[in-house]
Amino acid sequence: MIVYEASKEEFLTHVDKDELVSHILDQFELKLGRTSESEIRSWDNSMLHMYRVLNDQSIPNDAGVAIEFKIPYTSKRVDFLLSGHDGDNDSVVIVELKQWSEVEKVEGKEAIVKTAINRGFREVTHPSYQAWSYAVLIEDYNENVQDQYIQLKPCSYLHNYRKQQDDPLTDDYYEYYLNLAPVYAKGDVEKLRNFIKKYIKHGDNKEILYQIEQGKIRPSKSLQDSLASMLKGNQEFVMIDEQKVFYETALELAERAVKTDTKQVMIVEGGPGTGKSVLAINLLVALTNQSLTCQYVTKNSAPRSVYSTKLKGDFKKTRIDNLFKGSGSYTDTEENELDILVVDEAHRLNEKSGMFQNMGENQVKEVIHTAKLSVFFIDENQRVTLKDVGNVDMIKKFANEYGAEITYGELASQFRCDGSDGYIAWLEDVLQIRETANANDMGLDYNFKVFSDPHEMKREILEKNKINNKSRIVSGYCWEWPKDNRSKSEYHDIRIEEYDFGMSWNLDNTSTWAIDEESIHEAGCIHTCQGLEFDYVGVIIGDDLRFENGEVITDHTKRAKSDQSLRGIKKMLKEEPEKAEKVADQIIRNTYRTLMTRGQKGCYVYCTDKLLEGYLKTRLNRVKYYKEVNHGDELVAEEKGNYDS
Repeated sequence: MIVYEASKEEFLTHVDKDELVSHILDQFELKLGRTSESEIRSWDNSMLHMYRVLNDQSIPNDAGVAIEFKIPYTSKRVDFLLSGHDGDNDSVVIVELKQWSEVEKVEGKEAIVKTAINRGFREVTHPSYQAWSYAVLIEDYNENVQDQYIQLKPCSYLHNYRKQQDDPLTDDYYEYYLNLAPVYAKGDVEKLRNFIKKYIKHGDNKEILYQIEQGKIRPSKSLQDSLASMLKGNQEFVMIDEQKVFYETALELAERAVKTDTKQVMIVEGGPGTGKSVLAINLLVALTNQSLTCQYVTKNSAPRSVYSTKLKGDFKKTRIDNLFKGSGSYTDTEENELDILVVDEAHRLNEKSGMFQNMGENQVKEVIHTAKLSVFFIDENQRVTLKDVGNVDMIKKFANEYGAEITYGELASQFRCDGSDGYIAWLEDVLQIRETANANDMGLDYNFKVFSDPHEMKREILEKNKINNKSRIVSGYCWEWPKDNRSKSEYHDIRIEEYDFGMSWNLDNTSTWAIDEESIHEAGCIHTCQGLEFDYVGVIIGDDLRFENGEVITDHTKRAKSDQSLRGIKKMLKEEPEKAEKVADQIIRNTYRTLMTRGQKGCYVYCTDKLLEGYLKTRLNRVKYYKEVNHGDELVAEEKGNYDS
């Protein structure tokens, strides 16, 4: 969608008459809604500078000008486009405009700089990266750009920024992206003109802009081929048994949804270790390779970041990242705008979206509204915050509202917890989530250990991690997580004083904590590990889960104030105290159930509450006794454990 479109001559006239911003604003409000005063000021400022750049007779008057082009299926808008011909090819110059006057280099992060925004210095993408990434998104998803070989030439223009000696903006650290999209600054008007004139030698009367705006959205062949090659032979994404059955069913439903006017909704239930994410990634790749628009959706950013990183291969970030979206991305979409949305961790979906929970109506409804086929992978026992509302009944309710056909399936445990549902059932009994037939039996062998000393637990996890970087330590959210930047080596958030033990939360790599090698020295929480799996997981259970009077109890008052999981519980306690206590209790138990089922091969536990430690050891001893004495038969003599020891 293009907000403002004109010839170069018309653009210059609108600026001369001081009419340009009103033209932009009128069309913006018509097509996208209201905007901010700061954005209006930026148009006023930046377009005067583009007026100076284009006020050159060598740039053809009938070249096309577009301002604020919204890239389909994203929230991204391209500031300025100029279209024409270079003599051989159709060309579009993309100009990313910035008001910046200061820039700082950021080491250790790809294509990131710091600049002054909203009264503070913030990390943002390098302008060259941003301009290049927009060009790549258009190339990868616009059929007309692909079929008509329209060349996109990105650059950035920081008209308020004056370059200096040893300039951070053009440092060699950013050379890769500077070569893809040159950056121009204050005093570079002639250089930017020459860049434009290299590709816009003849005008096109806005015809190329029309082709881009009307282009059908489909993934490019190069993107399809690259995704397929990265998935092929990767054992981590191999499907077995029911996974393959549901995979083929989803492909069949996708074909039916695209060819008919009937929406399709597929619901796949499965607990930890059932391979939901593996199936979701396979569907994303397969459906993209069928030239369908498909996106992988989660509420939590960690699974998106980890799986997109694993699929990137030699790709740079943006080409893959556009396939991975947050669950709040569909508050303002057209019905059936996308072919397929694959929603992993659907139990984490919220009602409202946005930073202040003030956008949209219901994320489940918005997903079904947006896609011809919606695939929901869900485990209702992994609801871990008050905002989590995703459940099977809600999905069915909105599916029926849209007249969708519903397909339901259930995955059995195959991958986590040594391939057995037995450990999960035993754990649910131990945590007193529900009584199960596995009170004294984990099923197949699973390496569960309870430690009295947190140092010992950490040492064993470190040893396991040396094998393949697939072990991590996680913790209940009972210690504060300050927002300020502190050295991980000098400050410990999680402190267990009696053992002189300390660890920091992962401070600056939340999205890829699960795969970064140095993350073994940091503790993750429910928000950084849910939806992911390891070989071994070490779990620090805090004071929000204790053992008293023969019962496992929860205590939401022991949660850190910085934890958002129970935000709103105080209000609920005043209005509906009984309901509030029940909900908080369920969330805390679900949190530890989720943390303690992240390990495929083993779970190591340390409890701050010694009575809970004794209880867990007793339950573990029961399992050993059951196995040794009864060899899988029904327990003959009830072993009595001393939980208070």
